[in-house]
Amino acid sequence: MVVGSEENKTDDVFHALADPTRRDILRRAGGDAPSVSRLADAYPMSFAAVQKHVAVLERAGLVTKRRRGREQLVEAAPEGLADARRALEGLEEIWRGRVGRMSELLASDSEQDERRP
Repeated sequence: MVVGSEENKTDDVFHALADPTRRDILRRAGGDAPSVSRLADAYPMSFAAVQKHVAVLERAGLVTKRRRGREQLVEAAPEGLADARRALEGLEEIWRGRVGRMSELLASDSEQDERRP
């Protein structure tokens, strides 16, 4: 099976969102675009570790960084969630279809049981 870049991007988004620290960074970046150093002050980890978390979010397209003087500001990029949303909607459609077919089969079996003497 060949995995396309669209699927890789979706995998990157889910990987990024799998970590609670990265989800919290994403929430904080959705507000006033904190600097990486201000983010680092909020966590009991090194500055380098926070930078790595931000890099994972950036690679997934969930945040962008922009320079303001000596600071790197981190801004949420909500459009990065679109791939994940589409993937989840596709899975939901598949499962709703399966549940619908199972319901039809069960209803059909029930009707046949009622007709038997």
